[in-house]
Amino acid sequence: MDIVLEVFDTYMADYCYAKAIPASGASILTQGVKHVASSTFSSLREGATPAPGYAYRSSTSFFSLEPSQYVYQSAWPRDSIYRQALSLYLITWLFGVVVYFICATASYYFIFDHATFTHPKYLKNQVRLEIEQTMASMPIMSILTTPFFLAEVRGYAKLYDSPSSAPFAQYNYLQFPLFILFTDFCIYWIHRTLHHPMIYKRLHKPHHKWIMPTPFASHAFHPVDGFSQSLPYHIYPFLFPLQKVAYIALFIFINFWTIFIHDGEYVANSPVINGAACHSMHHLYFNYNYGQFTTLWDRLGGSYRKPNDELFQRETKMGKEEWERQTREMEKIVKQVEGDDERTYVDKDEMTRLQKKTL
Repeated sequence: MDIVLEVFDTYMADYCYAKAIPASGASILTQGVKHVASSTFSSLREGATPAPGYAYRSSTSFFSLEPSQYVYQSAWPRDSIYRQALSLYLITWLFGVVVYFICATASYYFIFDHATFTHPKYLKNQVRLEIEQTMASMPIMSILTTPFFLAEVRGYAKLYDSPSSAPFAQYNYLQFPLFILFTDFCIYWIHRTLHHPMIYKRLHKPHHKWIMPTPFASHAFHPVDGFSQSLPYHIYPFLFPLQKVAYIALFIFINFWTIFIHDGEYVANSPVINGAACHSMHHLYFNYNYGQFTTLWDRLGGSYRKPNDELFQRETKMGKEEWERQTREMEKIVKQVEGDDERTYVDKDEMTRLQKKTL
């Protein structure tokens, strides 16, 4: 995250902190040299000594961003732990909101099958409710996430910059499948634990409000639930080496994937990939397909449910017979898992209007 923080500092935060928390005139000269020599705290930990005058050291060898004069003008220098914590919180929250709306909206308009609106288990005002849940959860999830990013920036993770710093040359390629396998394994068990009766109703039930989710349901969690399932992503770089740019790419990929498995477009008819069809089985039938990326751990754990073949054909996917079968089984399972179904589904008048809209 030090690369992201440097970009944020250079193009936004230096100016904002200079205006919001200005340094005194006397301290600008003394603090400026001390703190601008390195763009991140991690490089100071490596023993870099600021030279007299102006010096700059980038967070990565792949590019260099020359700071503006505003970097000298705040009482909170770039390596202040308070400034870093606040900046990382804002990055996590605001960047998450931007990615969520851009990707979920694009998926909603260009990929998501709007015929889902007429499914008997589609909720009244569902998209608005999904967005409201997400907006309420993201600030809290960001607070819980910030300490991990702060520890990374301050040099405590096993992140490395140059590919030559990898444990061995092939590791630069192996880190991707290793990251997927590790996080998929951990998320499987975290997700399965969240379905334990003592935990489900307190934490995971809000995400299962969406029986037929839209892409906007991708981040619509109870904040502790969402954070719990993100923990493996944050723990991994403290346990295993991970290249900095690869880490950013994987972080973006995770957000894309979370939206992908909620978009209702059942293209991945694969026994290995946990695509939207597998995840729809989870939302419909609750106790199956806990995995995030693959079906491996569900198969080993006895919780895999193969998506119905009808889901991969347009004519039968949205057919009345398939929907009635889904509804009957889902209602039985909801009774077992939750008791009374407290959801408010689309009424007949609204369904008629939505049917006309999707034609």
